[in-house]
Amino acid sequence: MTGLTLTLLVGAAIIPSTPDLGKSEAQCRPNEDGPAFLVRVEGLKDRRGRLKLEAYPANDKDFLDDDNILISQGKVFRRVEVPVPRKGAVQICIRVPRSGPYALSLLHDRDSNRKFGLSVDGIGFAGNPRLGTAKPKAEQASAMAYSSPTRLSIVINYRRGLLSFRPLGE
Repeated sequence: MTGLTLTLLVGAAIIPSTPDLGKSEAQCRPNEDGPAFLVRVEGLKDRRGRLKLEAYPANDKDFLDDDNILISQGKVFRRVEVPVPRKGAVQICIRVPRSGPYALSLLHDRDSNRKFGLSVDGIGFAGNPRLGTAKPKAEQASAMAYSSPTRLSIVINYRRGLLSFRPLGE
């Protein structure tokens, strides 16, 4: 195999990154019964922007890794994005392929630019770990999905001071 052929094969195996990766597999359908997380969002600063919920393998190597790399390697990655509802309880559903542990991250993208802004946006994780200056360990940010939708709450944290992220009420 020539170097050019190998380069073309490797290049073809990587899926180009887009904001839509993982979305079609993640969308919950009405009255669907299967492995999923039904996430109640707590502690929103305001009702601006979008919410982005993502599911990853529950290990430190893959947690928060690049979505196109995870998908090209056949690993789990799911994403659901919704506008923040103007009023009422906020709940998001995300499907996962099978029962088991998954690491979940939830972004309150207040300016709707599809990336995390340190001084603007909020972030939360399954398990609601205390946040410092580094991402939490996958084990701290994971939850177990069962054979039907699993309910859990994620509290959003916003930057407070120079290096601290906390829920608004703390």
